[in-house]
Amino acid sequence: MAQLQAILNYQSVDAKLYELEKVLAESEERKVYAKLQKFLKSAPEKLDSLEVKAQAFRAEADALATQYAKAEATLAEFDNLEEMVKGGADIAFYKKEAQKIFDQLKKIRADINALSANIKATDEEYQKLKKQVISAQKQYEEASNKYKELKESKAGERGEIEKQLKTIGKDISPEMLGKYQTKRKEKMFPVVGALNYGRCWFCGMEPPIAAQSKLGAGYECDNCHRIIFKED
Repeated sequence: MAQLQAILNYQSVDAKLYELEKVLAESEERKVYAKLQKFLKSAPEKLDSLEVKAQAFRAEADALATQYAKAEATLAEFDNLEEMVKGGADIAFYKKEAQKIFDQLKKIRADINALSANIKATDEEYQKLKKQVISAQKQYEEASNKYKELKESKAGERGEIEKQLKTIGKDISPEMLGKYQTKRKEKMFPVVGALNYGRCWFCGMEPPIAAQSKLGAGYECDNCHRIIFKED
């Protein structure tokens, strides 16, 4: 019973710290700070990705330009078609070949134009993101300072609560306090409660018979994973 009362007292004081942390976490200062921090953290990877993408487009465009030049050179050979025909060449065959090369040139030109548009769009996206990063970097310092000021304004209150918790914690076994603090770090709250008519206070699950002997020292509910006690 003493152990239960001690941990419940600890949790009662800890509820104040939980609410304080909630106020900080849900503050506008924290939201702005976290949003900018997340953006600046992901921006370098996005910039690198766009740069790689643009380079791939440029390489592809260069390759197509080379193909286009070769096809043009081949088509130029047909300038002497009249002489070739006089020499006995099959004009129908050469016309067909010339048309194939012409169609190839048309397709390559279309592909080059499409790639050029992609390169331009990617470059514009890169420049836009770069400007956003510069702007975010300026805003981040201000947002960081505002959030820091907010936390500092709550530091005295937080320190007093933590001092109380430290004193109360001396009456709790290290094992139980360790369990509590681990779950607390997982954003679980409340953490501890007494059985309510033989069931978990939080989720209503009835502990298995095999767990009955453990309830005096605190048992972790199989369903909600909070710590439940059986009062003497």
